[in-house]
Amino acid sequence: MPNYNGVWSISTQFQAKGDGNWPPNYVAPVGLFGGGISQVTIEQINITTEGNSSDFGDLTVGTYGRRALGSETRGVWGGGEDNTGKLDVIDYVTFASAGNATDFGNLTDDRQKAASFSNSTRGIWAGGDGGNTVIDYITIASAGNATDFGDPTQYVYGLSGLASATRGVYGAGYFGGNYSNKIDYITIASTGNGSDFGDLTQAAGSSGNSAVASSTRGLFAAYENSGGASNVIEYITIASTGNATDFGDLTDARHTSG
Repeated sequence: MPNYNGVWSISTQFQAKGDGNWPPNYVAPVGLFGGGISQVTIEQINITTEGNSSDFGDLTVGTYGRRALGSETRGVWGGGEDNTGKLDVIDYVTFASAGNATDFGNLTDDRQKAASFSNSTRGIWAGGDGGNTVIDYITIASAGNATDFGDPTQYVYGLSGLASATRGVYGAGYFGGNYSNKIDYITIASTGNGSDFGDLTQAAGSSGNSAVASSTRGLFAAYENSGGASNVIEYITIASTGNATDFGDLTDARHTSG
């Protein structure tokens, strides 16, 4: 393997060649955007360069409220809603080869606006607007239907999720005219119900908020709440539990971003 600067030593090159892994199969650092209201298009960018997106392929169905996740090799979309109602469809693509998405399987329930997150092995959808309060999981490398993981601590939709290699965290949400500030967490490698992590600085949800993470810290931003769109960014330390802390502000108040 290369070192942290991406440099291979002679010894690691010989080892990789002996294992049949040399030369390495380089995959450009691609980012994908897919779906939307009546949209099936998947677009791609090279994250390391600036420039316009280009066509990658199409999803199997055009929906809104879908939630995406991925491993190092595959991107996966699950759930959503179209003019027929809420769906349980899961699609996937392989990052290294542009083309149309392939059917992966089905969620355990039709729903949209769930929280989604993953590590390199498992993908998780938590909550969402559907018939049941449920957390689903898949093994990203092997196509098939999702399996019940457990239950979140509350029934909400319009929440967002993030993850480290070991822990998944999801927060906010909306149901019955009420916004939530709750944050839950799970251990991705196991199964079981969500546990209370702490609270966000504000209750938010409905259309959705954004969440991103490094291996240690998670950020939530771009809320919608009773006051409209918000410019607040807040953070948590994923490995611990506790309430979120103010990180700073977006350049503009907004919600339903990615």
